[in-house]
Amino acid sequence: MRAKILVLLSLLGPAFASAEVIKIRVDAPIHPVTAEYIVRSLDAADRAGADLLILTLDTPGGLDTSMREIIERIVNAKTPVAAFVGPSGSRAASAGFLIALSCDVFAMAPGTSTGSAHPVGLSLTGQAMDKTMEEKVTNDAAAYVRSIAGKRGRNVSLAEDAVRKSLSYTEKEALDGGLIDLIASSEEEIAARLDGRTIRRFDGAEARLALAGKPVVARPLTFRQKFLLTIANPNLAYILLMIGLLGLYFEFSHPGAILPGVLGGISLLLAVFAFQILPINYVGLGLIVLAVILFILEIKVQSFGMLAVGGIAAMIIGSLMLIKAPITELRPSLSYVLPVVLAASLIVLFLLTLVFKAHRRRSFSGREGMIGETGTARTDLAPAGKVFVHGELWEAEAGEPVRAGEKVKVVEVLDGLKIRVGKA
Repeated sequence: MRAKILVLLSLLGPAFASAEVIKIRVDAPIHPVTAEYIVRSLDAADRAGADLLILTLDTPGGLDTSMREIIERIVNAKTPVAAFVGPSGSRAASAGFLIALSCDVFAMAPGTSTGSAHPVGLSLTGQAMDKTMEEKVTNDAAAYVRSIAGKRGRNVSLAEDAVRKSLSYTEKEALDGGLIDLIASSEEEIAARLDGRTIRRFDGAEARLALAGKPVVARPLTFRQKFLLTIANPNLAYILLMIGLLGLYFEFSHPGAILPGVLGGISLLLAVFAFQILPINYVGLGLIVLAVILFILEIKVQSFGMLAVGGIAAMIIGSLMLIKAPITELRPSLSYVLPVVLAASLIVLFLLTLVFKAHRRRSFSGREGMIGETGTARTDLAPAGKVFVHGELWEAEAGEPVRAGEKVKVVEVLDGLKIRVGKA
């Protein structure tokens, strides 16, 4: 009954959370949303006076800035933190490895791996950095991991090899090498095995864990964090961007459609919101915007399709450069990019075809609509008289004599509601 009450209180929010052992789970790349979730969970655990927070990880890594924000909060937390790479089949690679290494306790489930923390440096254009800059970034990461591992009393050499040589370790290799503290199958097993153990905190102080009989309560993501995590998916963010740009393009090329413009505006705003989380390469974004501009110019300028071809090329290149992330999980997948670009290109070409057909279509109203219309002479035209054209009686003149009753064709509309005709 007590456990059910604690679960209910934890769902009501951090202000009501009072569980002695709190567990949180991150099974996504490390970026600002996951950083916010971990940091706020630690804030809640500190306020509630929790005895332990278990951070379950299954991540390929992520952004360096978010990783350092998480590590800074972990090493300064009042609540002891245990990292758990689980369940079986999970991994804590790259940034996830450093985060787990910084925790008071590092545990792994059977059949998991950790390590492979070599930094991937990217320039402003999203390309790999030169050798000198890469060495600087690697040396900085190696010094950072040595500091963390040394302070936590873990194997500094193996930790540094994970950075410099991109080595990964199984749970048994990590335990034998002194990188982790224990192998466990669940968060509950970790709590049970840590009961009565004395751990050394990051500041050197010792703390004895008394966890017997205390429930392990999950602290889930808030609705806002779930929404942000969904939007932060690079494939979804890219699709929203393309829907937004296509919707606005359709609205500009066919004014008054309204619905495409509304959906496009909403999608574009959601994409911009996601790009505040993801590391955007503005050169790639500029190429995509340039593609839309070229499509619009194709409507105004008769380039025989060259502007449209340039727009498609700019869209493909810009899509591949759009997000400059160190891991593939934070970049749009090529299996998403190519179908979306192909579909967008076909839609644009279809709309351009409609526009070209509309431009070539003869007018059916006004002065232009009268040219080529046929009618009947009501009087002799020698050279002026009256003709019946387009359901109306017109004053007309002809370049050659026309007898009453003969068919005539409009060749020019003159001023003063008068037309010039010839024999049909």
